[in-house]
Amino acid sequence: MGKLYLVATPIGNLEDVSQRALRILQEVHMVACEDTRHTQLLLRRHSIVAKHLTSYTEFNHRRKSAELIGQMDRGWDVALVTDAGTPALSDPGEQLVAAAIAAGHEVVPIPGPAAAIAALVASGLPTREFTFIGFPEKKSGARRRELERLLGEGRTIVLYESPYRVGDLLADLAAVAPNARVAVARELTKMHEEIARGSATELAEHYASDRPKGEITVVIAPANDAGGRRGDPATAGDR
Repeated sequence: MGKLYLVATPIGNLEDVSQRALRILQEVHMVACEDTRHTQLLLRRHSIVAKHLTSYTEFNHRRKSAELIGQMDRGWDVALVTDAGTPALSDPGEQLVAAAIAAGHEVVPIPGPAAAIAALVASGLPTREFTFIGFPEKKSGARRRELERLLGEGRTIVLYESPYRVGDLLADLAAVAPNARVAVARELTKMHEEIARGSATELAEHYASDRPKGEITVVIAPANDAGGRRGDPATAGDR
């Protein structure tokens, strides 16, 4: 019975890959990738010989899961990678993991970079309890309701956002919790890495006129830490 390896790869800086990850990528029979061309760059940089690479994305994961399970049934070991970071975290890899477990295959995590954790620990905001939600709602009304609910839970919030929507996200956050402490991490581990810190209002004003580029992770302090929602700063965390 083959195994499924979940191999974390760099989120920007190609030096951020473990020796164990490189060994597994060398040894497995097949690598399932978000983008085979992107993964091939990493393999070539570390002189890993060409092997069976196959695309596994949100658009083909239902068909590919069955195919990959079939390969593991044959005894092949499969490594799952994403373009950047830890696979199966807010991506279709979770379906492959569930299918592999159901089919009786061992699932082996190979830990490494994750933008959510990197942003959280560098944010300066509380880290003892946090909620990771991936990408928030796209429409303003639904997004404000989602932010209200998450803030009311009393934990730090970590989320990903498109650079095209981060200004709108911060504007909605400023509307429901203007004093919330926020960190916006951009291009982590890359040449133009930047972490902007301030209140929701301050950062909403900044990003209203300055659309960022690159990958964005947003960290938001819980309401009881940030001073609460507009209109009831002292008790908002208890609502």
